[in-house]
Amino acid sequence: MLAEATSYDLLLKGGRVIDPRNGVDAIYDVAIRDGRIAAVGPALDARLASSVRDVTAMVVTPGLIDLHTHIYHAATHYGVEPDPVARRSAVTTMVDAGSAGAGNFAGLRKFVAEASRSRVLAYLNISYPGIFAFDQDFMFGEASVAGLLSVDRCVAVAEANSDMVVGVKVRLGGGTSGEIGLLALERAVAAAERLGLPVMTHIGKPPPSYAEILERLRPGDVLTHCFRPSPNAPVDDRGAILPAVEQARARGVLFDIGHGMGAFGFESAEAALGAGFAPDIISSDLHMLCVNGPAFDLLHTMSKLMTCGVGLADAVAMTTDVPARAMRRPDLGHLTPGAVADISLIDVVAAHFPFVDVAGRRRDSAYLLRPRGLLIGGEFVEPGPRAWETPFYAEGVQP
Repeated sequence: MLAEATSYDLLLKGGRVIDPRNGVDAIYDVAIRDGRIAAVGPALDARLASSVRDVTAMVVTPGLIDLHTHIYHAATHYGVEPDPVARRSAVTTMVDAGSAGAGNFAGLRKFVAEASRSRVLAYLNISYPGIFAFDQDFMFGEASVAGLLSVDRCVAVAEANSDMVVGVKVRLGGGTSGEIGLLALERAVAAAERLGLPVMTHIGKPPPSYAEILERLRPGDVLTHCFRPSPNAPVDDRGAILPAVEQARARGVLFDIGHGMGAFGFESAEAALGAGFAPDIISSDLHMLCVNGPAFDLLHTMSKLMTCGVGLADAVAMTTDVPARAMRRPDLGHLTPGAVADISLIDVVAAHFPFVDVAGRRRDSAYLLRPRGLLIGGEFVEPGPRAWETPFYAEGVQP
């Protein structure tokens, strides 16, 4: 990966660089010039750098991508402001997953994306108003009204915002698509076909079933909430992977965590991982009802998956290279010389932390990921405070 350079604006010195796209997991330096990666390799010459930052003992990764968030804050009850959460989770790209539909996407763009320091991309909801009624005690499924599911409007707005829209979102389940069932998915796929983009589909409580949803998804489409607890779990009562799940993966469907307030269960995750079925993508499904638990943010969700047995390098791939490819944004998610200098700095620290899933089941961690900062387009951003107390943290360790 090493590239020639005559001068650097910044040199990150001595970190453990994990770059899955390029097959790198080593103690390397990373040089930045003009907001882009200039060089990556061992012992780069610090004399060429205007500024040097010692990142010894830190993990240096491509900028983390949270593929499933809800950040249409102030315009929707459940939306959270992106930048504070990005700082506390070392995330450089936050992807809003269907908060806005064709009818209100302009507001997400103007008041959130254009005002945010972190990069904001979005899946456009097939339902015209987006997710408009989502509260602790008041929820109405935006995909339950056929008249709101306009393929033409979705396509027109996505085409007009092609720099920001990365796919079409649809939420399916008894409380979200109601009696309409799979019609909403069929219209989301129809819109996505016309756009040449993937679909991200939420899976909730049945109907429809896990299998009914999967059989309609195409290669490259994303099933989010893949490790949700029963009902509609990816495993049967014996803990075996559903045949439909294996068949979908074989034809290229992607499986995303999408933790949220009701969609990640330790029993489902442990059974699936024990059977050799890991997720493709880790995301938080961050929103107002889970930002202070049980999801918290992307680093917390990554830490949970690592507690279940996912390795650090795999967790990094699931939050960098794979989501970038899923969005068809090959410019993101890697540290190739010439790429935009989006970089996350992380510690792996010893921590006896009580992880809790959406069903209240607990697992105790041996370590936890902690933010040490991020770079967006080569500019350093200080990490934000975490959502829990720091006494859980001890000295940094490498798992």
